[in-house]
Amino acid sequence: MALIAAEVLAGRLSDPRTVIGDVRWYLVDPDQGRVEYDRGHLPSARFVDLDTDLSGTEGPGRHPLPPVDVFCRTLGRMGIGPDHTVVAYDASGGAIAARLWWMLDSLGHRSVFVLDGGFQAWVEAGLPLTTAVPQPSPVGYPPPDGWRGVVDGDQVRSLLGRRPILDARSEDRYRGENETVDPRAGHIPTARSAFFGKNLTPGGRFLPPESLQRRYRELGVGESDAPVAYCGSGVTACHNLLALRLAGISGRLYEGSWSDWSSRAGNEVVAGADPGVAPVG
Repeated sequence: MALIAAEVLAGRLSDPRTVIGDVRWYLVDPDQGRVEYDRGHLPSARFVDLDTDLSGTEGPGRHPLPPVDVFCRTLGRMGIGPDHTVVAYDASGGAIAARLWWMLDSLGHRSVFVLDGGFQAWVEAGLPLTTAVPQPSPVGYPPPDGWRGVVDGDQVRSLLGRRPILDARSEDRYRGENETVDPRAGHIPTARSAFFGKNLTPGGRFLPPESLQRRYRELGVGESDAPVAYCGSGVTACHNLLALRLAGISGRLYEGSWSDWSSRAGNEVVAGADPGVAPVG
């Protein structure tokens, strides 16, 4: 199970093998997460910045993955080794925390969780906050050969019409409305609208596995499929990959996502609610 409840995490605060990552981040103000962290965070939580710790400086899209060895050095600096249990949280229903979960899972990290309900669930449970910033001792994290479960734009094109493609962005952006971030509006041909927020209950917790299974079956994901998940820049797509995992389905991340696809000359885009058809040739 890739989720952990606030009360269960509270019982592990004294465990030195448990490391908590505060991954709060907001598209409209990328610095807000750090401000909120400084105001109060879970005891012993390290601040994990999406833009610098979970993204590289070169690669496809707005949030390319960092080189594996660079990320492993980041983990080591945070005091995270291969044998630690890592718990990620945010204040966005897991939308950003899932990126840290996916990256560790892609490395083969054995014990990594997202706090179900995030920061709000912790506060609602009456659990303690702190402004103290931990000073972890650096450790080693041997890098594996590379990221697993990643596809690039050329591979996505080859899979159109052959594998389910899931778009985690809001439904208006999927339709090509209100696009203010990326070069073109619309979605990848054949992609289904799979807004990540629909993985959650109204209270911000993940739906039970059977409800997630039903959701993704209705989106055309079969038992033997390995769907491709994308979003604006490869972040909230990880929320869908986490939900798929909870449903017992493995998927792959389109790293550059829409920010990569929409910037490639010649790539077809579809506007409106219909998924569209795979390009010919």
